[in-house]
Amino acid sequence: MRYLRPLGLVLLALLLFVAAHGTGIDLFFHLSYLLSSIVIVAYLWAWLNLRGLSLRREVFTHRAQVGDVVRERVTLINHWFLPKLWIEVIDRSNLPDHSAGFVTYLPGYEQRRWVVRTPCTIRGKFRLGPVTLASSDLLGLFRLQRDIAGDNEVLVYPRTVPLPGFVLPGAELPGGQDLRRRAHHVTPNVAAIRDYQPGDSFNRIHWRSTARLGRLIVKEFELDPTAEVYVALDMHESVQQAWWSAEGRSAVRGQRTAESTEEYAVHAAASIARHVLDQNRAVGLIAWGQRREVIPPEREARQLYKILEALAELRAYGSASLAEVLSAESARFGRNCTLVVITPSLDGRWVTGVQHLLYRGVRVVTVLIDARSFGGGRGNESIRARLAELRVPAYTYERGQSLVAALAHTPLIALPKTSAAANVALS
Repeated sequence: MRYLRPLGLVLLALLLFVAAHGTGIDLFFHLSYLLSSIVIVAYLWAWLNLRGLSLRREVFTHRAQVGDVVRERVTLINHWFLPKLWIEVIDRSNLPDHSAGFVTYLPGYEQRRWVVRTPCTIRGKFRLGPVTLASSDLLGLFRLQRDIAGDNEVLVYPRTVPLPGFVLPGAELPGGQDLRRRAHHVTPNVAAIRDYQPGDSFNRIHWRSTARLGRLIVKEFELDPTAEVYVALDMHESVQQAWWSAEGRSAVRGQRTAESTEEYAVHAAASIARHVLDQNRAVGLIAWGQRREVIPPEREARQLYKILEALAELRAYGSASLAEVLSAESARFGRNCTLVVITPSLDGRWVTGVQHLLYRGVRVVTVLIDARSFGGGRGNESIRARLAELRVPAYTYERGQSLVAALAHTPLIALPKTSAAANVALS
């Protein structure tokens, strides 16, 4: 479509040239030459307008969190003496709400610089770039484009909030069991000593043994025997719900939205992991999304970033139900281990899996994402009733509710009056 106008001018020039030969009128010759020249000059103008240009992108924020701002600077440089009258920069980034494109005039040997600030509205790994330069001639006959390769990545972590009112039952335990497993990080429990090997950290050196034996001796550590905390995140695709506004319902169904059970569950998991680490307790993550994600419990500061990095790219594409995940990973949960289950599922089979873990001494806390508030059909009253029978705390997290408010008070675990009806619904 964009070449119809120059093609029409070329055809008109040909017709005038044929008419000039048939009639011998010089005016037709001049008009045909003029139209042909206009087409050639217009194309050369647009083609030269894209030559001698380079673009430099400087990204100042490679890792951010939902709610932060990604800053970058885009510089367009003209290396020729010829001015560029009209240059459009088209950005091909997939970061939501990112708009680094602009239109500019560029004199010879000059440059234009823009600082772009993009608010992070959703977690994930996103691409900044590549860029396409577009230009046209003065008459608008040709619109040419030139791709500039090169892109950068930015990783957006899920948002976390402090949870001062959230108390895990495992925190009341005086201790856990001695796991007798060697750890690659430093813990208070020394298991043995051995000779130094290249790559060992200097903070592992046992100086008394080194002085006594005359060679470098390092310590080996075991896992801390205090109770571990696992966060089990339900990423089963079929149980997720998303809420769309009246405008959003007509959008493409593949579009992501922050108002979904998936995003609320990830936000809760990230905040709970941060809360546990702030209490100087070991925390791990289990989630079967597009792949099986298992992070063993640790209490070091880097553990939070490992969990946030995993959660940033985690998507609810899992084919295994929460009951199947709990059954497959049950060997990881030892006696006096604390398990935090986060799910929007209304399938009562996972509650049976929780019951089996309780028999083994596992402490369980559940965070139920209310799928009905996101447009789902049923509420989770039957699930809460069954959990109340098992005396398992069940927090409810609804759309639009603050996570701090949802986890502020320990829910009542007394047996509700509707327990009989709930048993019928779950059977």
